[in-house]
Amino acid sequence: AVVSTQSTGGAACSRAMSTENKTPPRTLITGSLGQLGLTLAKEMRLQYGKERVVCTDIRKPPKIVLQSGPYRYANILNKQGLEEILVEHRIDQVVHFSALLSAIGEQNVTLALQVNIEGFHNIIDLCRIHELKLFCPSTIGAFGPETPSNPTPDFTIQRPKTIYGVSKVYMELLGEYYHHRYGLDFRSARFPGIISATMPGGGTTDYAVQVFYDAIETGHHECFLSPNTRLPMMYISDCIQSVVQMMECPEDKLTQRTYNIQAFSFTPAEIFAEIQKHVPLTVEYKIDPVREKIASTWPQVLEDTQARIDWSWNPQYDLQSMVPYMLEKVRGQLETEIIQPVELF
Repeated sequence: AVVSTQSTGGAACSRAMSTENKTPPRTLITGSLGQLGLTLAKEMRLQYGKERVVCTDIRKPPKIVLQSGPYRYANILNKQGLEEILVEHRIDQVVHFSALLSAIGEQNVTLALQVNIEGFHNIIDLCRIHELKLFCPSTIGAFGPETPSNPTPDFTIQRPKTIYGVSKVYMELLGEYYHHRYGLDFRSARFPGIISATMPGGGTTDYAVQVFYDAIETGHHECFLSPNTRLPMMYISDCIQSVVQMMECPEDKLTQRTYNIQAFSFTPAEIFAEIQKHVPLTVEYKIDPVREKIASTWPQVLEDTQARIDWSWNPQYDLQSMVPYMLEKVRGQLETEIIQPVELF
């Protein structure tokens, strides 16, 4: 069932903008053509006004993006170009999504270093200079095999074994340093695997999206992880709400700069069984040793109590409620024959 409990602390955070700053913030989103960017932009534009959310990326955007609000080409390795956009649009806060994910990063370590570390350094330094609030997501990939995996606490051993994870630990620590050294309002949440109707883009948890397309199109899925590999996950609408909620929460409510968050955990076998309750599906396990090795070093369950206390993190979807909703959304995507973020709100 869908979880619908809402605590009073979350209401206090959501009221922060209206009581402390009546003017909605001007927000810039990097990597906005990815899995999370356009969906977050849509939600923020509904709340703040479409002209107050600037999408950026290095690709030519679909027409629907150009029609929905401001879009600018922005290469995060070009610091001067980024600064021009921040100044011209009078940006108040940045959501930094640009990154090379785990599996892709292992194929091109040099590029991953440039995008995930040099690019982030450009972003955080500009936020320091212009006194902007900054959100940058972290990941379960920031942990490693030495980390307690069930559950994984907020503060623990972090010895990741991928360049993606290494770069995210760097991001977390540099963000915390900039907060203590310069007073930068840096915020981060460690995302689990994110499930949405957008086609996957090179992550180790991509099977949990691909299987829905395969279930509807062919009824057969080849899984690159072993059947009992348990990982924490979250449906995209909960992920988007976590960003908005954390960004709107008054800074004095935050007791740390980086938080664990998750909604549920499952294995490939468990999600396949849940899908089979709704549609026919056969599964063949063709394990990718690279991705399986990566997944084996990640947490199985994230301990996110502090996020629930500080800013009332409260996911709405569990596995049972997510599966039929995902099947519906993927059918809609396939019917339109255009793979783009779906309307979640």
